[in-house]
Amino acid sequence: MNQQRLKVASLGIQHVLAMYAGAVIVPLIIGGALGLTGEQLTYLVSIDILTSGVATILQVWRNKYFGIGLPIVLGCTFTAVGPIIAIGNQYGISAIYGAILVSGVFVVIIGKYFGKLVRFFPPVVTGSVVTIIGITLVPVAMNNMAGGQGSPDFGALSNIALAFGTLLFIILLFRFSKGFIRSISILIGLIAGTIAASFMGKVDFTAVGEASWFHMAKPFYFGLPTFEITPIITMILVALVSLVESSGVYFALGDICGKKIEEKDLVNGYRAEGLASIIGGIFNSFPYTTYSQNVGLIQISGVKSNNVIYTAASMLILLGFVPKIGAITTIIPAPVLGGAMVAMFGMVVASGIKMLSKVEFASQENLLIIACSVGMGLGVSVVPGLFAQLPDSIRILTENGIVAGSLTAILLNILFNEIKFKQKHPVKIKESKVL
Repeated sequence: MNQQRLKVASLGIQHVLAMYAGAVIVPLIIGGALGLTGEQLTYLVSIDILTSGVATILQVWRNKYFGIGLPIVLGCTFTAVGPIIAIGNQYGISAIYGAILVSGVFVVIIGKYFGKLVRFFPPVVTGSVVTIIGITLVPVAMNNMAGGQGSPDFGALSNIALAFGTLLFIILLFRFSKGFIRSISILIGLIAGTIAASFMGKVDFTAVGEASWFHMAKPFYFGLPTFEITPIITMILVALVSLVESSGVYFALGDICGKKIEEKDLVNGYRAEGLASIIGGIFNSFPYTTYSQNVGLIQISGVKSNNVIYTAASMLILLGFVPKIGAITTIIPAPVLGGAMVAMFGMVVASGIKMLSKVEFASQENLLIIACSVGMGLGVSVVPGLFAQLPDSIRILTENGIVAGSLTAILLNILFNEIKFKQKHPVKIKESKVL
């Protein structure tokens, strides 16, 4: 029994490490842009981790009203970073949380109707969306492999060697090991890479020394929320965009776990995300969405148990209350994390390609849907300033590669596969004999 618990705990830690860096970078970016004090920033990071755990439990715990019941990990959405900073600078931090609260309530209410759109997500759409998610995440891994964007030693040979060494170690471990060791190959790779990095002088324990031992969550830490119409509309748009992203992850996990995603499953998933955003608004955190890096981890480990995700969620909640422990995960150097991310994000791409294998490729229409959606998603990611001159409310839908590619896939599928055009006078072509 103890051995089984140890295995589950190890797998849970692996999921925490997979999402931790992505989760904490959002409050760090937003807090820095809004000029928060060190104490406020500490709270923002800690409460973000805590509410990520709560949001994950809401999603994994399937019941009559909410929760999709799949091994999903939730974290704050990157889509909201730009809009939140813009709202905070123009209307103040209280307007941010008023808008997040209203957007969460909106998602809970419209989840039932948004779920009826399941027929607009056939394999050609979901496969394209998941492929786009993986492709657009790869640059994040590459930046980390080089040392992290903005680092003084970006691209240094030592960083590259450390990143590829970690990746090679994971690949060899996955190839020559079996069972449990194989399933936690990512975690072992991260530990081995960090140990190697410590000998190279690349592990900094400062964050652990400065973090406090205990931190209490406080409702409305930054003051009571205020409600402004423009921020509310903006965050509702962000929430809808997040639902589109999450839909692709739902279908990807459903395919991995061998579960057919029905309309009711989508509704429960959307409601769980809405509830998570409401909790984020109350405790001054952020809107939450599914984390695709954990989907890649599930794919590569082959472990699809909800108990593992419950364990990871409990760890996140604990880390939220004890920043000193949570800071330990931040000592993993960026190159080590980047090496592991290549494998995880690559598996997301592979999962999308697997879903696309169910598409009828004899159809030129389907080929064009895939071509345009993947091209748009990759293009916007490579050239993020393409839509810089558009209004902010529209840029929410266009400046994110995942969102732009997903919407392209959805709209083109409607055009080619849902709308039926009738020809009143079909043209008949007579066969001619070849002499």
